[in-house]
Amino acid sequence: MKRKEKEIKDQSVIEDIFESNKICRIGFVDKNVPYVISMNYGYAKSAIYLHTATSGKKLNIIETNNNVCVEITDSVEIIESNIPCKFGTRYRSLICNGKINILTDLEEKKEALKVLMNQHTQRSGWNIPDTAIEQITLLKIELETISGKISGA
Repeated sequence: MKRKEKEIKDQSVIEDIFESNKICRIGFVDKNVPYVISMNYGYAKSAIYLHTATSGKKLNIIETNNNVCVEITDSVEIIESNIPCKFGTRYRSLICNGKINILTDLEEKKEALKVLMNQHTQRSGWNIPDTAIEQITLLKIELETISGKISGA
């Protein structure tokens, strides 16, 4: 990171950013062409869990290249000024790289969906029927690198 004073080094702050947000942006590489989408996610144990349809562009991309970049931003606030070049933005963000894989084990898929549901509802103890799992695809991103940045703090 170029501006070391903005780097988030405290792991508890990084965990807070993962746990307090619900949407991430994922960058895929489709034959040398970037493809970025926003998705709901759940975070647990250094992994990001996602759900999607049972077919589609991102699944096709994953089959040929499972390298991804994930971005999460929170606490966004515009810092205004009477001088145009003095405007700024206050935020915290994470950039992560990892490998995305399609989950196939039924129990692992159920656990992934529980992580997602917990992240979005702050409730646990979900009873997920097998028929619900059959209607969606669950993905897991194993995070390999994580860097955090805070600006305007």
